[in-house]
Amino acid sequence: MARMNNKPPKGAFVKGAGAKDAKKTMLRLLSYLKEYRLSLASMSVCVIFSSLAGVVGNMFLRVLIDDYITPLMSQPDPVFTGLLRVIGVMALVYLGGIFSTWWCNYTMVKVSQGVQKRIRDEMFAHMQTLPVQYFDTHTHGEIMSYYTNDIDTLRQMISQSLPQMITSAITIVAVFTAMCVTSIWMTLFVIVSIIGMMAVTAFIGGRSGKFFIKQQESIGKLNGYIEEMIEGQKVVQVFCHEEAAKTDFDKLNDELCENATQAHKFANILMPIMGNMGHLQFALLAIFGGYLAISGISPSLTLGSIVSFLQLSKSFNMPVTQISQQINAIAMALAGAERIFDLLDESPETDDGYVTLVNAEVNANGELQEADHRTGLWAWKHPHGDGTVTYTRLQGDVRMNEVDFGYVPEKMVLHDISLYAEPGQKVAFVGSTGAGKTTITNLINRFYDIADGKIRYDDININKIKKSDLRHSLGVVLQDVNLFTGTVMENIRYGRLDATDEECIAAAKLANAHGFIEMLPEGYNTVLEGDGSGLSQGQRQLISIARAAVADPPVMILDEATSSIDTRTEALVQKGMDGLMKGRTVFVIAHRLSTVQNSDVIMVLDHGRIIEKGSHEQLIAQKGSYYRLYTGAFELD
Repeated sequence: MARMNNKPPKGAFVKGAGAKDAKKTMLRLLSYLKEYRLSLASMSVCVIFSSLAGVVGNMFLRVLIDDYITPLMSQPDPVFTGLLRVIGVMALVYLGGIFSTWWCNYTMVKVSQGVQKRIRDEMFAHMQTLPVQYFDTHTHGEIMSYYTNDIDTLRQMISQSLPQMITSAITIVAVFTAMCVTSIWMTLFVIVSIIGMMAVTAFIGGRSGKFFIKQQESIGKLNGYIEEMIEGQKVVQVFCHEEAAKTDFDKLNDELCENATQAHKFANILMPIMGNMGHLQFALLAIFGGYLAISGISPSLTLGSIVSFLQLSKSFNMPVTQISQQINAIAMALAGAERIFDLLDESPETDDGYVTLVNAEVNANGELQEADHRTGLWAWKHPHGDGTVTYTRLQGDVRMNEVDFGYVPEKMVLHDISLYAEPGQKVAFVGSTGAGKTTITNLINRFYDIADGKIRYDDININKIKKSDLRHSLGVVLQDVNLFTGTVMENIRYGRLDATDEECIAAAKLANAHGFIEMLPEGYNTVLEGDGSGLSQGQRQLISIARAAVADPPVMILDEATSSIDTRTEALVQKGMDGLMKGRTVFVIAHRLSTVQNSDVIMVLDHGRIIEKGSHEQLIAQKGSYYRLYTGAFELD
């Protein structure tokens, strides 16, 4: 089972929820369209032409009936030449409208995919700047839902909903103008009925919008839970946790079902209601138009005018109905956009450091100076306020003075931690789960910043060192190994991207990984997939150790590095580890006390405090907590 540790509580890094400004979100989303001005301009022209083509077609009915069909019906020997000619002209207009619609859809597909790509690029790039704390307080599945569900809702809105809204708006303006020209009285009748339809739309749409936001949040929670269960399926089965897992899943799934049902319940009834109201309006409008024509109230109304107006009213109702449909899609997209922008608005990891790590060499005067090539000698480049620069040789001297730390300010998990690790020393941390061992190494890496006290590295306050340079000087081997899709060689080279094949092979030999790598189907060129699922846990750990070895850092942090390796393999690895640790400052976290006996200093932690420190022999002689652990069992857990 995965080792538990002091971690910030879930939600400690989550922004407070509140009412979102949909207008602000929409404007921010539309800002991504600026680089597609020309494409959008051409699309706008096509939208206008397509809408006008539809309006002209409806108006053509009046001309067709009043000027051609009605006169031809009274002629004993009708001539259809004029009728065929005007029909041919209208056919060309319709063909132009079809082409315009195709070009509009084609353009929006390109634009939507481009916007998706840019947003994904920004999300991923920004995600690389976030502190570790963010990933400790958000599940992987929740973060993945940003890249899948939320991005997909944006795609649908940009490629479908927005063009439909624009087309509908232009159509409404054009049709309304044509309706006014045809009959003011009938237009007023349509306006009254449309106001009623819009009131219904606003009522239903307002109720569905809030549930679409809840639906997106529920999807993120459910995805996070599924991802956790898939990763930990073996643990679930080992501890017979299947029923409890299904119960928890059912709760999250029920929550999603409820929110989705409420959202789509209102959304799905909207279309039938609007459709039936449109049919009712059409029938009443026909009666009203006939009454106007027969009664003489509107003597200009002809049969062709009434037929044309009825078609115009359908063309007017259709975009209104389409807008009401797209409101739900836009509400869902805005909910997804808010979540995405929340991620993009997360504060990146701050770094006020100005001391950098450089390649160094000794000049003729015996002084350190910066080198423009890899020398194997590293130094801290420390600029000063007076314009001078000093160089301090990187040795690996790490000291903590009265350090306090808490993942949240009101709850400290480390208290008054003071320790020192001189260059080349091996310092071990032992203690029960949750004692604060891993937390100390996280502070050395500056994954988190301390609440009080100081941490000095080669007599430099680590707050003054740029985080990337600080972490470049530290090698870390974790209990939980992460291998990436790629060859074995590429996974080892991950420790130092400019390492040669020979250096990677030498690192593998140092970690005693060379033997099993050579037995793989393609040796070092064997492609690993699924986090190295084809390898044993021990083999994956050996590659991880080789990765740290090729980085060749002066300080090593071994966090349960051999806990996943069997005793026989551990003996082989330990020999390689001894070579890896030689001449380096090493911090070791281990449950197996046998692996820390040769440490220069052993720190015994309990509830965030160092309760004992000294060598193995000194601690045994004290007959305190370490003595009881050592004589009671060789495993803390």
